[in-house]
Amino acid sequence: MTGNGIKLIVGLGNPGSQYDSNRHNAGVIFLHHLAKSYSGSLRGESKFFGEFGSVNIGGDDIKLLFPTTFMNNSGKSVAAVCKFYKIEPENMLVAYDEIDFDVGVTRFKHGGGHGGHNGIRDIISALGNQRDFYRLRIGVGHPGDKSMVANYVLGNPSRSEADVIMSDIEDAIRVTPKAVKGDWEEAMRLLHT
Repeated sequence: MTGNGIKLIVGLGNPGSQYDSNRHNAGVIFLHHLAKSYSGSLRGESKFFGEFGSVNIGGDDIKLLFPTTFMNNSGKSVAAVCKFYKIEPENMLVAYDEIDFDVGVTRFKHGGGHGGHNGIRDIISALGNQRDFYRLRIGVGHPGDKSMVANYVLGNPSRSEADVIMSDIEDAIRVTPKAVKGDWEEAMRLLHT
């Protein structure tokens, strides 16, 4: 399945040092490490309501965005960048924490619903109910009870869990060039095995 190439990579999380290592910030942790891998950096960009930058991946100019609007308003930031650069949802990859996956499971996905993730819910809404973007779902595990989810995702993983999540993030960064080129089948095969 050769899909669409990527022009924008979004990492979801909450701004502020107290959230830096939270499970809910797995997406922006991925984004920051990706930027560093390609000698890029992110800086505050008020017109995009976030931290913004770009890197060159395999000859392609890829925009990077961390919405600093807090998770539940991520869509405002994403929509601003998409509008400014005329980027279609299908040319975007959004990285975020996935509680339905155990730590150690990280997957690409194309389209679909929000699965209860408020950041994804807000992006779908801000893009006029378009769901046709790619996702990188980074497994952070589930606390076991729905009522505990909010506190759980705003907590930090254990040391050993954090190491596994970081290893997954590194694997995802390694296959990102395939995703950027639109070689999703190969990207998925490499990441999912």
